Amino acid sequence: MSKKHVAVLMGGFSSERPVSLASGGECAAELERAGYPVTRVDVDRNLSARLAELRPDVVFNALHGPYGEDGTVQGILEYLQIPYTHSGVLASAVTMDKDLSKRLAKTFGIPVAESKVMDRHQIGSRHPMQPPYVVKPVTEGSSFGVVIVDANQSHPPQIITSDEWAYGDRVMVERYVHGRELTCAVMGDVALGVTEIIPQGHAFYDYDSKYVPGGSKHVCPAEISPNIYQQVTKLALKAHQAFGCRGVTRSDFRYDDRFSENGELIWLEINTQPGMTATSLVPEIALAAGHSFAELLEWMVEDASCMR
Repeated sequence: MSKKHVAVLMGGFSSERPVSLASGGECAAELERAGYPVTRVDVDRNLSARLAELRPDVVFNALHGPYGEDGTVQGILEYLQIPYTHSGVLASAVTMDKDLSKRLAKTFGIPVAESKVMDRHQIGSRHPMQPPYVVKPVTEGSSFGVVIVDANQSHPPQIITSDEWAYGDRVMVERYVHGRELTCAVMGDVALGVTEIIPQGHAFYDYDSKYVPGGSKHVCPAEISPNIYQQVTKLALKAHQAFGCRGVTRSDFRYDDRFSENGELIWLEINTQPGMTATSLVPEIALAAGHSFAELLEWMVEDASCMR
């Protein structure tokens, strides 16, 4: 039986275009090696016409950031009735908004850090929250625009209100949670495992830590107590299901074990379009759980659907 024709969407016009091109390129190449007919689509404003012309059996969505993972492209694919990977319109839109997703997570008993949303111009010269805290764009990914304000800093960083800021005026001010960076991948209705991310030469898991080789060390599986490990997997699966996600997601956490092993475990966000590059976390976690990169991608293609 011939395999499905897969159109891999990549590129696009968000800040994460380079990441998407890398993810899409690697996924397309691996799917071709697995025997799938693949068409690479660098997404532009003519996407609907391009897909109507190609008539693929499945769309593999390797886009990142606004338009690609916020429900926009998902809506186009629903309209065209082309089965696609990852989450649907509503789940994608809700999870892309950090404030909305945190509010919803809290109602499901998922622990989150205290935060508030502000117009960045309102921050001015006075701290909007007792430092340390984090300022982050509400609808960006890959740690774009994330600023950590240390406890000894006398005023907010000027970059937040400067003309150089390129991430929108709506920002989240969130209590900084000390500790370790943990992440958990979910595949369907199964939490695959937990990895600890240790940035190398960076204060936190920023863009370079994520995508530059050697920018971070991944400990997979994470060397944490069985109790905390189980809590992370339960919370990641709960978030995946609470938001109505499908396919593959990844939830990020902070774990503060400075004073006790139980410590404080905080859910940060869920990523409905996790990266699929050579340094990406989900393929690594999947491999540790017994799924090769090819098997992971094939599962995602076969899991694709509409009305998600």
